Amino acid sequence: MTRYRVAVHITPRTGILDPQGRAVAGALHALGFAGVHDVHVGRHVVVELAASDAAAAEREARTMCERLLANPVTEDFAIATIDETAGAA
Repeated sequence: MTRYRVAVHITPRTGILDPQGRAVAGALHALGFAGVHDVHVGRHVVVELAASDAAAAEREARTMCERLLANPVTEDFAIATIDETAGAA
């Protein structure tokens, strides 16, 4: 088994109220960033896991997101990166 570091981005679904994102967008406008149209504030989760290959690591991370890390009703997730780490698990 090889150890992998999988990074996942979890964000509010489009159309779901995102008060944090709205506050950040307002603050950016107040700072003079007039071109900002929309902001979504989410989470960045990094999981280190053992798997036989990168595809298996991605499947495992996707299952983790579907079952626990992301709320399927209000959030979307995307696997951002899958990197092999030093050492075997």
